[in-house]
Amino acid sequence: MSLAMASPTTATAAHLSSPPLLSSFSTIPRRRHLAASRRGTRLAVVASVPDPGAGPVEYTPWLIAGLGNPGAKYHGTRHNVGFEMVDRIAREEGIAMNTIQSKSLLGVGSIGDVPVLLVKPQSYMNYCGEAIGPLAAYYQVPLRHILVIYDETSLPNGVLRVQRKGGHGRHNGLQNVIEHLDGCREFPRLSIGIGSPPGKMDARAFLLQKFSSEERVQIATALEQGVDAVRTLVLKGFSGSIERFNLVQKYKFNRV
Repeated sequence: MSLAMASPTTATAAHLSSPPLLSSFSTIPRRRHLAASRRGTRLAVVASVPDPGAGPVEYTPWLIAGLGNPGAKYHGTRHNVGFEMVDRIAREEGIAMNTIQSKSLLGVGSIGDVPVLLVKPQSYMNYCGEAIGPLAAYYQVPLRHILVIYDETSLPNGVLRVQRKGGHGRHNGLQNVIEHLDGCREFPRLSIGIGSPPGKMDARAFLLQKFSSEERVQIATALEQGVDAVRTLVLKGFSGSIERFNLVQKYKFNRV
């Protein structure tokens, strides 16, 4: 469950008139491209088959988006761990989050030799797709290279999971991303466990609650491990390393 903190103010297509930030992206040959077409106020993102005669394949850029709510009062809450993960990646990779485009705070850089666009949507959780959809279409990032990072109440606090694709699991922010990718679910996601509300506690109150000191230690470890997982995914794809990562995460708090 997610919170609607504000309503959208402009159509997503309006943001496509901004000049490109990633000038180097436009010169990188891609295995698959995204074609953007306008359907009302939404963007359709469709994968296309590569051209066998296009020449050698270069590195394809990644769009890495963390979900959360903007503003100081949401900083450090359970619902904003997606933002924290992007901030941690930016710090570890030396990427400055200093640009605004498409209702988002952006950082442009690379992981290894692979170009990345780090994204923190500023449109509030329930409308974060309005930021991510136009950016993916504008920079022609293939679905398989759109990594969405978000909080997950079905996982124990501090447990991570990397998936190749999936549904929204009643997460309103993730659902909005899917809607603005024209219903496509075939994009990677990194979910960060925040635990579930105790007893009869209201779910919304739980999401906006800050972590206890013990939980914060677990989250700090998860963020460190998450950076390694993102690096592995960007540089090696869904290899055996990711499978082992998920297995270790699943049992990380189990005591023999």
